Amino acid sequence: MNPFEMVVLIILIVTIGRVVSGRMNNRRDRERLRAFDRGEGTGDGASAAEEARLRSEVTRLNERIQVLERLATDPGKRLSDEIEALKNSK
Repeated sequence: MNPFEMVVLIILIVTIGRVVSGRMNNRRDRERLRAFDRGEGTGDGASAAEEARLRSEVTRLNERIQVLERLATDPGKRLSDEIEALKNSK
């Protein structure tokens, strides 16, 4: 076997390995998400307190996103008033 064929064979083997590995990781991630959606936890030993903290954080971030969306779509005067109110609330 010449060196060119050897290099092509190695690249082919590595590529196939990465594709198979990626598919297995995706399948595992989907299974974890389904288990989490069913309320079975994350499956990786995370405590209920940690899950509650993460849910709270997601809720807080969603609220912030809603405020930012409202600011981005409001007329100019209301926008500046809202920004000032947010600055003063800190």
